Amino acid sequence: MRPARDDDALGRVLEDASMGLWEGLRDLLVTTGADWDRRIFRLQVLAEAGVRLRFADTWAKAEPRSPHALTLLANVQAIRAMIAGRDSGWSLMEEAWTTCRAALDVWPQDVAPLVVMLALLRTHTPDQATLRQVWAEIKQRDPWNREAHHEAVTYLFQRYHGQAGEAMWWAEEQASVAPQGLPIAVLPLVVVAETHRSRQEKDQMAYGLSIHPWIECPQVDQALERWWWYRAPRPHACFADDANYLAHALSFANRHSEAADVFDAIGPYATSVPWSYCGQAEDLFMRHRAWAYNPPRR
Repeated sequence: MRPARDDDALGRVLEDASMGLWEGLRDLLVTTGADWDRRIFRLQVLAEAGVRLRFADTWAKAEPRSPHALTLLANVQAIRAMIAGRDSGWSLMEEAWTTCRAALDVWPQDVAPLVVMLALLRTHTPDQATLRQVWAEIKQRDPWNREAHHEAVTYLFQRYHGQAGEAMWWAEEQASVAPQGLPIAVLPLVVVAETHRSRQEKDQMAYGLSIHPWIECPQVDQALERWWWYRAPRPHACFADDANYLAHALSFANRHSEAADVFDAIGPYATSVPWSYCGQAEDLFMRHRAWAYNPPRR
């Protein structure tokens, strides 16, 4: 998948960044302004490229009071800390946390550094009190921020810090109270997919695609009724991710005809997750997309 997806402006500055040029990044993020959804997406894509390169470090040194430079650097530092792991990445985690706070000092309303903090808490410091504090700050700024909700539900996965059923309970609650038309309704499908992945990982011989959770899965209808049928005309930044979760769930529920509309909206932007949880992602996506347009006989 093209990292920038249909964000052509982001695609252009990524090319500049690959040559070490950061001025285009600055102009793009300044123009993005307080569109938190688009800002966080662009920062995350840029940060993935910045881990291997040094343009974020160079920009932050050149403009140490730029909230955009600091927040991009915080995203890059957080990824580096996650790659290093919980033990060797501790100092990198502290560095990223400090950069987040510096960014908030310059632009207190910014949601992006707080989302980075959630990720750091999940991977390095499962401090519940700090987590609640960061979450409260996010809710004050952007109550239904998509990325923040995904970070929070991931924190509650059993492979991180949650208990059995806790992630689904929280995801269901958020989906039920979120305003209609928001992709928060997809959160329960994220948990369903993660539960399947976890079970397969634990016992690949006894649990597989012949036993999976999408048949008669009420969370599928919830995503359709709370998000898909009432979604905004202009797709949110991570639309492809959420639409792939829905297309995947409909496909594995054998609701192929209903999935056709979702595949149409996805276009060329297939995502590895959650398809990779059930086999070869590209093959599964192509097969089920074909079945959506020409459903197989039962």
